[in-house]
Amino acid sequence: MLLSLSIKNYALIESLDIDFSNQFSVITGETGAGKSILLGALGLVLGNRADLTSLKDKEQKCIIEAEFSLSNYNLQAFFAENDLDYEDKTIIRREILPLGKSRAFVNDSPVNLQELQKLGGFLLDIHSQNQTRELTEEAYQLEILDAMASNQNTIIDYQAVLAQFKAKQRELKKIIAEKETLEKEHEYHSFLLTELLNANLVEGEQEVLEQELEQLSNVEFIKENFERILAIASEEQVGVLVNLKEIKLGLQKNSLFAESYAILNERLNSSLLELEDIFEECNQNNEKIIVNPERLELVNTKLQAIYNLQKKHQVDSISKLITIQNELDNKVMKVDDLEFAIKKTQTELLQVTKQIDDLAETISKNRMDAVPKLVDKIKFILSQLGMVEANFEFNIKHTSNYFSNGKDEASLLFSANKGTDLGLLKKVASGGEMSRIMLAIKAILANYSKLPTIIFDEIDTGVSGEIAIKMGEIMKEMSKTMQVFAITHLPQIAAKGDLHYKVVKRSQGETTISELLLLNPEERIQQIAEMLSGKDVSESALQHAKALLN
Repeated sequence: MLLSLSIKNYALIESLDIDFSNQFSVITGETGAGKSILLGALGLVLGNRADLTSLKDKEQKCIIEAEFSLSNYNLQAFFAENDLDYEDKTIIRREILPLGKSRAFVNDSPVNLQELQKLGGFLLDIHSQNQTRELTEEAYQLEILDAMASNQNTIIDYQAVLAQFKAKQRELKKIIAEKETLEKEHEYHSFLLTELLNANLVEGEQEVLEQELEQLSNVEFIKENFERILAIASEEQVGVLVNLKEIKLGLQKNSLFAESYAILNERLNSSLLELEDIFEECNQNNEKIIVNPERLELVNTKLQAIYNLQKKHQVDSISKLITIQNELDNKVMKVDDLEFAIKKTQTELLQVTKQIDDLAETISKNRMDAVPKLVDKIKFILSQLGMVEANFEFNIKHTSNYFSNGKDEASLLFSANKGTDLGLLKKVASGGEMSRIMLAIKAILANYSKLPTIIFDEIDTGVSGEIAIKMGEIMKEMSKTMQVFAITHLPQIAAKGDLHYKVVKRSQGETTISELLLLNPEERIQQIAEMLSGKDVSESALQHAKALLN
């Protein structure tokens, strides 16, 4: 509920501070007096964009402050989500600086316009004749039905599942696209993998093969050198080993005479044992060495295959080739993995689809059940507003499409007169008829949803007399469950208000200012009389005004 409004330096308003009640309030005033300025100021509080033309004094900042009671709106979660301090009595302040910058605050915490607009949607509904076009929009028609059908919680559940549904669709699309991409490269990757697997790559094998190739390529030279070494070592007369054994024998004899000779003998023995071992291994190696052209060709072929693979993949080691082999193996195997992932995701999508279809079916059924009740209520109220023969029909079509509020498409058909064919509301209803229909719907919704404070801005255009009285009575009835304001030019509606505010425009020096005044009973009689007869108020107009107020 709007508790108070403070305006400073806005348009024609120099300074305004006014309190409001939860009763039915009417606002009247001459055309151009400034009623639209009040709505503009409230619009800024709700997050509308501002510019420097809003400033009365271009050298001073504009401040608009509105206090709301939030105790009935259950907005604690919204405040927590947007990191705002919740208070039952919340103050929204909007400042427009001379340089053109704009700032917004909720309970002194800065907010951006998007957050303010969201909050404003919970607090205030400004309804003008132009906004009756909402009624012709399918989304709004479904909102009306959903309020009647108590679909709000089901729609919340539906939207949560819809988010899962869309996420699964995106996931499935991504996996399928990835699989298609891999499948295009699958044959090539398989070829490369087979090529690497056929090479039987072993870590460290390249170095071993390169050494073996060197040996096999020089086998005759190596064998020749070994045989020469063995000949030098073992020749009977002048062989190295023969002569060393003679030296050993001499040192052995001398070792009996001095310790130093004994040490020399031991050293020679050690060296002789090592040499004998070396010559023995030389002999063994020599015996192993054979000319093997087949092995040479095999090793050479294997190495050449390794070199070719390294060149092809632009690497310089078998370990890197093995890494590439593993990567290719993963890519080839991933096609099969993705096939499994597709089937799994498809199963999950089917489960989510069943959930969302069930919820959509419930929403649709509730809407269908609510249609007769809603139509009857609208027709009843419209009959009070002079549209006795009005007829309505909601066409609801359950589709295969997933919308944000279900799977239904809706169209509202209307006929104002008996015997005329029903047609689309937006094509057959006049402006005055639309105003009355919207009022009827707002009146109905007031009993089924927690509507915010509502301001009717000249919704009575095109009506008068008894119809205007009925419109006033309906708005007054609405005020029992919500805060209602009516900006009106009709005395019949103005007289139904519990509180009467008048917007006046007057000259002050060289400037013009607008003021909002709360009228006392005598002032109110005078104002309604002026609305009936003009500035020159007759006695009959005064009596008529008193009669309307009683």
